[in-house]
Amino acid sequence: MKKFAIFASGSGSNAEAIWQAIDRGDLSGECVLLVTDKPEAKVLERADRFNIASFSFEPKTYASKAEFEQELLVLLQALGADYIVLAGYMRLIGDVLLAAYPKHIINIHPSLLPAFPGKDAIGQALAANVPTSGVTVHYVDAGMDTGPMIAQQEVEIAGCDAMEATRRIQAVEHQLYPRVLQQVFIQQEVFK
Repeated sequence: MKKFAIFASGSGSNAEAIWQAIDRGDLSGECVLLVTDKPEAKVLERADRFNIASFSFEPKTYASKAEFEQELLVLLQALGADYIVLAGYMRLIGDVLLAAYPKHIINIHPSLLPAFPGKDAIGQALAANVPTSGVTVHYVDAGMDTGPMIAQQEVEIAGCDAMEATRRIQAVEHQLYPRVLQQVFIQQEVFK
């Protein structure tokens, strides 16, 4: 069974969907840690409800990204984390973690990449007046939402306001992400 850490910066709805999938038996993995760069993030409350250990930090208290990533790496290795799963983590992953976890850092993004990378992808899609957007699960590389795609799913957003578009996209995220993680974890077990 693969062990993984979730990195999140916000409310944690995708993290909770992953933990629920584990509890239902739909995802055979063990979340060994929640990492957040926002000590006040709501995701910490969700982690407590699922008895997930957490580590929060404030990046500005470190001299560099490499310094805090090195501390995270020591913690992840001590817990035996095979993967890092990004669930609304609003920082680019740096060289330390990329080197330690090649093709083992996975992200979910609320658009059909390469369209609308970066922040506020839903707002970007609505401003572009596209009839459909969607969800992309991809491996993380050094760029902003540029890593190899694993899966995508379209979501119709024509005529939606921001709240409704967000609701529709998150509903797909909460189903797609655990399913894709299960596939990745199983494939890695097969080819181990």
